[in-house]
Amino acid sequence: MDAPLHEWNLEPAEAIALQKRLATRLELADRIDEVAYIAGVDIGFEEAGEITRAAVVLLEWNEIKAPTLEVVEQVIHREPTRMPYVPGLLSFREIPAALGAFAKLSQTPQLVMVDGQGIAHPRKLGVAAHLGLWLDLPTIGVAKSRLYGRFEPVGEQRGDWSALTARGETIGAVLRSREKVKPIFVSPGHRLSLATSLDWVTRCLGRTKLPEPTRLADRLASRRDEKRRKASVEPTRDA
Repeated sequence: MDAPLHEWNLEPAEAIALQKRLATRLELADRIDEVAYIAGVDIGFEEAGEITRAAVVLLEWNEIKAPTLEVVEQVIHREPTRMPYVPGLLSFREIPAALGAFAKLSQTPQLVMVDGQGIAHPRKLGVAAHLGLWLDLPTIGVAKSRLYGRFEPVGEQRGDWSALTARGETIGAVLRSREKVKPIFVSPGHRLSLATSLDWVTRCLGRTKLPEPTRLADRLASRRDEKRRKASVEPTRDA
């Protein structure tokens, strides 16, 4: 977006009040352009949490080849962490670096999948929802664990899902993305309905638990490939 959404230097009480105001601006109906590119986003930390490491992977969407999608671009952005960890305020800790990563992309995605929550959050402003407002792009939260809400047991077949609810409202879906593996938590962030969010996540599922955009972003943010390469060139030592 052209103008900043808000300042980042906030006390926790101020951030909570801001979350409540921003949540009223979310669009939970579909407003999405034809998808040519999908971005996956994940955040890691370095130097004992002092540095935030944001990873964005840009994939070219191809209905025929899906879920095997071509990586067009991948970027890393590091900057000093702005806020200590406060439950429920993770987006204030993670999004500044994510915005830095998006600024480095040469192409703009039409859809963004974030490793984190969308509206499945006590104040309906998880990191995917908050980022969606900053970027004014359709976003989906794809989380590995539950932050908020209740759900009934999920069926064992891939594609089975159960509604995630809170205060009598459906805020997401608990999706069995792979048989015999714990489900993932999908919730719309901004400019998407839950049905469309589920549809896109399902279309991007490969052989693993996570959809390809966030799976690849997770690998980049966690430096898994980098660590694997380093280990492969280090000499072995006797125990």
